[in-house]
Amino acid sequence: MSGHTVTFDGREIPALPGQTVAAALWSAGITAWRTTRWGGEPRGVFCGIGVCFDCLVEINGRANQRACLVPAAPGDVIRSGDEDVA
Repeated sequence: MSGHTVTFDGREIPALPGQTVAAALWSAGITAWRTTRWGGEPRGVFCGIGVCFDCLVEINGRANQRACLVPAAPGDVIRSGDEDVA
């Protein structure tokens, strides 16, 4: 199965068709991509089904996207999420 690439904080990472952003990040060895507002604890995927909002990232300029739900599309520009949940 051939894949494509996305960019995470300026780093190009591979992704497979249908793979979520969170899965692509994990596959690239990136397990945490934001920190908590208080305490600065690292966060990545927790529930994996879009309930906990721990995996928020910015995708193509859209903030607070749940990485565990959004498929990684070719050329996506992904940035570390901030802790502000809308």
